[in-house]
Amino acid sequence: MLQLWCFWCLKMKLDRKQVEHVAWLARLGLDEAEIEKFTVELSNILENFEILNQVDTTDVSPATHAVPLQSVFREDQSSPSYPQSDVLANAPREEENCFKVKPVLE
Repeated sequence: MLQLWCFWCLKMKLDRKQVEHVAWLARLGLDEAEIEKFTVELSNILENFEILNQVDTTDVSPATHAVPLQSVFREDQSSPSYPQSDVLANAPREEENCFKVKPVLE
């Protein structure tokens, strides 16, 4: 069975000091109301993990993906390029068989 070990998981209830520490690690500035709110919400999340830890998974093989993966891309196929004259036909300006554009950096 997968065990989730962390310093607060053993008691499943976070206190104010632990929430402030996690907020400090994440560089979050929380006000008093947010600290109280996250103390309750994070404790609930940890309690849900404790419920999951009680599930017997001895005969369940680990899976990397829930559904089989398949590529959504087609295979690369080479094809002939357009003729240079067709590509440059609608160019506003061309010079020596290339697009001529305004300089970007001066």
